[in-house]
Amino acid sequence: MSDCPITLDKRHLDPEVTAEKIAGTADRIRKADEVLRPPCRRYERYTGWLDPDRIRASGELAEIKQCADELRDESDALLVIGIGGSYLGARAAIEALSDEPDRVLYAGTDISAWHVERIRRQLKGKDVAINVISKSGTTTEPAIAFRLLRDLVPKADQSRMIVATTDATGGALLKLAEKAGCERFVVPHDIGGRFSVLSAVGLLPIAYAGIDIDALVSGAAECAEVCKQPENPAYQYAAARNLLYEQGKAIEILASFEPRLHYFAEWWKQLFGESEGKNGKALFPASVDFTADLHSLGQYIQEGRRILFETFLIVKGGEPSVVVPESDDDSDELNYLHDKELSWINEIAYEAVAQAHRDGGVPNLAIELDKLDVHSLGALIYFLEIACAISALMLDVNPFDQPGVEAYKKLMFKMLGKPGYT
Repeated sequence: MSDCPITLDKRHLDPEVTAEKIAGTADRIRKADEVLRPPCRRYERYTGWLDPDRIRASGELAEIKQCADELRDESDALLVIGIGGSYLGARAAIEALSDEPDRVLYAGTDISAWHVERIRRQLKGKDVAINVISKSGTTTEPAIAFRLLRDLVPKADQSRMIVATTDATGGALLKLAEKAGCERFVVPHDIGGRFSVLSAVGLLPIAYAGIDIDALVSGAAECAEVCKQPENPAYQYAAARNLLYEQGKAIEILASFEPRLHYFAEWWKQLFGESEGKNGKALFPASVDFTADLHSLGQYIQEGRRILFETFLIVKGGEPSVVVPESDDDSDELNYLHDKELSWINEIAYEAVAQAHRDGGVPNLAIELDKLDVHSLGALIYFLEIACAISALMLDVNPFDQPGVEAYKKLMFKMLGKPGYT
């Protein structure tokens, strides 16, 4: 993939998916691409993310970096309050790249009293900054968390140490922020939550964690240019997963051999689950962390129902040099690995798993990164965003709404006695 550090390994897709079968989807992909991009206006209210570099041109990227630097200099920890796309993308990047991921905590992801009290214990005696993220300010989980935890910042400091990322023109959170005099960033009007990681929604917490957001955006922008070409790996990934779905596969498992990519898989699940899971259609997105899950779910993948396929997320290089030492007595019988790099052993584990699962009837492919750095992660974020949009459009599904999310909310509001729902 020219100018983008991502390639696809499709060795273990044959015979279910071949180069010829992918080529046969070209017309469907072309139509999906035409619907997604200008001059077509069908989805223009939702596709601001197609140009990740526009945030730099607007000057907002510099403002985000300045704000993040000031918050980091004056606080010991940042509490991010949000749910779904309001926090998952940021957490994915921070867990993957930051040397200080524990300096950022998360609330508003649940309604757990235990979680609220644990956050209080963790932040006791610390100088805290808060970034509360919600377009409306009335989403139940983050709204409750903000009400309960806002006092972690002394009232005299709240205008300086609380930042609201919210709608530009209205909503409960905007009113709260204006009243408190808090600094504000805007949730872009044309970017939905699960596509918002490369906007202020995700970039402020990411910058606070010490990650170079210029490089993150640059990686995404370079990938965006490559994905304007008719044949690119992001579209091939979309085609492959649709071909497998049409052959009866019901589940896609995202598998990684790097524990720091756990929350990236959580973001991926939301991205594809909310974008495609409509009208009784789509693959169910699941994830595993290898090699740990080879000793649990690995059994099902190898010999369970043949309704799934795997997408591996593989880091090819750039890992630390850790070598297995030689032992005098070899009581653990590992001397056959002495002087071998741990990253090489991890790579062999992937090769063995991919082949074993293929032999067991599980087709699989790999999304490969040259290395896991800021630039490549930005490219990967964009790669999956556009692959998701194209894949959903190939299913004849609107990638950008989530009507099913409202079902539980309406029932919960009625049960809680919220005005207007009784």
